Amino acid sequence: MRTVFREDHNMFREQARRFIEREICPHLEEWEKSGIVPKEIWRKAGEMGLLCSTVPEEYGGAGGDFGHSAVMIEELARVNATAIGFTTHSEIVAPYIVAYGTEEQKQKWLPRMVSGEIIGVIAMSEPGIGSDLRSMRTQLRRDGDQYIISGQKTFITNGGNADLVVTATKVDPASKDLTLVCVETDRDGFAKGRLLDKIGLKGQDTAELFFDDVRVPVSNRLGEENEGFGYLTHQLAWERLIIAIRAAESIDSFLDMTIGYTKERKVFGKTVFDFQNTRFKLAEIKAQATMLRVFVDNCLERVMNNDLPADVAAMAKLMGSELQGKLLDEMLQLHGGYGFMSEYRIGQAWIDARVARIYGGTSEIMKEIISRKL
Repeated sequence: MRTVFREDHNMFREQARRFIEREICPHLEEWEKSGIVPKEIWRKAGEMGLLCSTVPEEYGGAGGDFGHSAVMIEELARVNATAIGFTTHSEIVAPYIVAYGTEEQKQKWLPRMVSGEIIGVIAMSEPGIGSDLRSMRTQLRRDGDQYIISGQKTFITNGGNADLVVTATKVDPASKDLTLVCVETDRDGFAKGRLLDKIGLKGQDTAELFFDDVRVPVSNRLGEENEGFGYLTHQLAWERLIIAIRAAESIDSFLDMTIGYTKERKVFGKTVFDFQNTRFKLAEIKAQATMLRVFVDNCLERVMNNDLPADVAAMAKLMGSELQGKLLDEMLQLHGGYGFMSEYRIGQAWIDARVARIYGGTSEIMKEIISRKL
């Protein structure tokens, strides 16, 4: 029995599950082939109140909490629809604007993000810098009441569909201080590059973004100059927990599927489940999945109380992503040759899970964060 969720969370889950099964699941294979999710789906999700659930009511949101966020994350992970970029839009970009935006910025962008009219992205990664955000080179120059932005970003989730880009920049190239600026994608000098060809998360429009002397008003700055790194760091605990929540749900969901498969599939005159090795392997997976779920739920409860330390979030992200890769691999093995076939989504889930050990901070970075508290 999971105690972290209230009745309103459970009602929201039913609504999210019905929408995902009706509007998303039938099209996943098509979107994986095209490499992008139609914007129409975003607008439909917005109409159902499924986007940006934590945005306050005065800006068009439902005024929910991280429990509602977790429900949507879990329901997408349950059917391995993690390529749908709702989470980045709703749980990363919108909270930045809520936390650091001016009243004018909130009124201008949040209602349209809630409705799915505009799609938000966060642009931090650049070619060649990896996790070292302080080494980024995208430059911000002031010209009167305008900023001029020059640079390039890569690996940007929702980059193909993007309408609003929260962009990490530097005023002083020699400094390590960052400044966040919101850039509308219809501005002169802004360009979207090709959709990147990834080994997994095929339906997610991951792209390169180019800023060629893009002019935006100074009023588009998010928060204060040179304070951006602190803003990014403040949000990281929740962003890393998102990955752990997704991992725990993915493991549980595919464990149920694998148990069902092994009880139906017959070899040598009996089901795969009848073999002791299978039952013992599934028992090990169940035990590890349960321990992860209990820990992740505890972290969710802590983040709902604004009490999730960075090192604990790093533990959740590290163990969640590592276990997801390990256990999905073991479950794929129990499917035999069929696990390698597209007909069974365990194979696609296994591929998609690989990036969890990289984005949001690599496993090595998580270990570094944890080790600082030892």
